[in-house]
Amino acid sequence: MSGKNTTTVPKKNDTYHMKVPAKSENLDIIRKFVSGIAEPIGFSDEEVYQIELAVDEASANIINHAYRDMDSDEEKIQVTVKTRKDKIIIIIADKGRGFDPASLETPDMDQYLKERRQGGLGVHLIKTLMDEVDFRIKPGVRNEVKMVKYFQ
Repeated sequence: MSGKNTTTVPKKNDTYHMKVPAKSENLDIIRKFVSGIAEPIGFSDEEVYQIELAVDEASANIINHAYRDMDSDEEKIQVTVKTRKDKIIIIIADKGRGFDPASLETPDMDQYLKERRQGGLGVHLIKTLMDEVDFRIKPGVRNEVKMVKYFQ
């Protein structure tokens, strides 16, 4: 990353697509794909890191939960990145198991740390790092998380 902090507003609305097998070894490819779009359009190093972390969490959740115990090579993660004048929109989608995002409670971090629990913070982290997060869940058909980060 370049360390630049000046905002370069995208000259036009662009859309980029990527589809990769839902395997842990592809998380780095997904991060680089998204950061390779976010950095040149003007997000700061810190913002690019936040975007990468949110994308990583969403993708890892797909691998570990949506496709858990499935053996098919057909399991894919689809990544769509849209650049707009004031924001970047990232949609991470799969065709695995769904979940009810409304059933997730905001974690009590003091209690979480006191109990030394592991896992279970992915969705909370995504919502903390991104400006907007929206889930659309249709198990076996299409599950997606749409994440938006605005230029500051």
